[in-house]
Amino acid sequence: MWKVSLWGLTQCLFWGSVAGIGEREDCDPVYLTTTVFATRTIYTTAAPNGTAPTCPGAPWGNTTTASIPSTSTSSSNTSIGTTSLSTSIGSTTSAPFGNTTTSATSPTSIPSGNTTTTVTSIPSTSFGNTTISSTSATSPPFGNTTTTATSATSPPYGNTTTSNTLPPTTTPTISLNTTSTTSIPSTASSTTSQPAEPTEPIPPPKPPGHFRGFKNAVYFTNWGVNSGFHPQELPVSELTHILYAFADIDLDGTVKSSDPVVDLQTRYPEDSKSNRTKDAYGAIKQLFIHKKYNRNLKTLLSIGGWNYSPKFATVAATDATRHTFATSAVQLVTDWGFDGIDIDWEYPTNEVEKANFVKLLEACRHALDQYTLLHELRHRFTISVASPASSLNYEKLDLTAMNKYVDHWNLMAYDYSGSWDTVSGHQANVFEYKSGPTANNLSTDNAIDHYISRGIHPRKILMGIPLYGRSFEGTSGLGQNYSTVGEGGPQAGVWYYKDLPKPGAKVVYDHVAKATYSYDAETKELISYDDVRSTDFKSEYIQWRDLGGAFFWEASGDKGGSRSLINTMSKNVDWLDETPNNLHYPTSQYRNIRRGMPDE
Repeated sequence: MWKVSLWGLTQCLFWGSVAGIGEREDCDPVYLTTTVFATRTIYTTAAPNGTAPTCPGAPWGNTTTASIPSTSTSSSNTSIGTTSLSTSIGSTTSAPFGNTTTSATSPTSIPSGNTTTTVTSIPSTSFGNTTISSTSATSPPFGNTTTTATSATSPPYGNTTTSNTLPPTTTPTISLNTTSTTSIPSTASSTTSQPAEPTEPIPPPKPPGHFRGFKNAVYFTNWGVNSGFHPQELPVSELTHILYAFADIDLDGTVKSSDPVVDLQTRYPEDSKSNRTKDAYGAIKQLFIHKKYNRNLKTLLSIGGWNYSPKFATVAATDATRHTFATSAVQLVTDWGFDGIDIDWEYPTNEVEKANFVKLLEACRHALDQYTLLHELRHRFTISVASPASSLNYEKLDLTAMNKYVDHWNLMAYDYSGSWDTVSGHQANVFEYKSGPTANNLSTDNAIDHYISRGIHPRKILMGIPLYGRSFEGTSGLGQNYSTVGEGGPQAGVWYYKDLPKPGAKVVYDHVAKATYSYDAETKELISYDDVRSTDFKSEYIQWRDLGGAFFWEASGDKGGSRSLINTMSKNVDWLDETPNNLHYPTSQYRNIRRGMPDE
């Protein structure tokens, strides 16, 4: 009997519940509404394939309503009725997420894709690609949609344009990638614009990571060894980077030693005379020993240079040769115990070569990172580029695209004047100056401005400083005609800094250009070069412009002691780069480098 009673009670409860549910003809269907207590009102609606209801209350879709009705946030694929908003929200602020069109009065909503949100006089804060307009609007069902008033046009990507043809009746709010809307009378006509082609603006410079100090680098040449300047003479305690110049390139893209005897075979007195093991000797061994005892000293293999640059066009032209270049460069770097590469291509000559330079850098970055990953190194191999400071040549480079793969730019801020000019001039001036009857617009400051304008952060730029001077003979002064550049030292018209100034010459410092030259009134010879005074200023300029540091071309031209320009830069900047070098090269074919030079 009790089972029958229980069954009867259950039936009564069931049918009673059913009888309590009635169909609402004015507001169908009804979705779940949850009320929470918060400081802002947030409506999240996601009713696909739905049309705007006429019932009062919360908007359609799954909705969360907070206690203070001030701000509404609606997602895409949503229709919100005007009456509903007026009843439950009042004057609101709408923040659509995704691609959404907001219009005023007389909406027609199509259910699929991006939809229409109808509000009267609503300032909007939006996220994503959004166009906010007014008057009667119809939203197409798919893709990025632009609906504006009075033929306003809105680009489909990134920043958004909102029409503003009549005086605003609402207060604009702060928006992300969106302009503020205004309320326009409903009599304004509405049009749908065609999406515009997206533009790709130059990105703002991004800092290259945590600042570890200023770089103080120098190029060291293998032919300098043949002239009597050896790696043991490098002022390694004052340097952060040594760029070893230059590696050669085969036409198939293979990077190779340009002088195997100097690079690997020359024996110094302390070297073993045994040939029973395959060890590296020559400059490569000496540079590794420097790294071992100066853990903040990095070495880069510089590839190309003026003599080998003509080979780059062929090597960078195909995927196959670029791959060979990158993999062989990595092999040479890791065989020799270097910390990265420096690419010196002087210079691409057309748009195809400009684009291929970017692809070559990309291949190198990929190959270096792959080696690091495969061998579980805690070291990022560096890529630097020897880059021009004159507009004639830096316009031949896609600096913005290259910057993605370049760790620092060695700005060759010298050779502004020389035998190719008709008058004498400064060869490494920081600022513009008046050269004779006209102004000379070649300057380091102008070049740095250009690089920064192309999206390169100043900390990635190293200012080049020459350790040599350029001569003009038979001239009456700066900016005047000359007869010849003279014989010079290492080459015609060029003298090492260590040999300057010549006896009898007067040293002049140009306070406008921030540059030094010497002039001999008897021999009528002018030589433009950097000395301690101009380097003092350049060290201040580097810190003032927040540059990454300096580099010098090239080591054998410097003086010793307090007159050294490398030393001057080192002691003037706040502190030197403290990034540690790498001593772990498990795949090197040379036993002593593979083992970390244990006997040295």
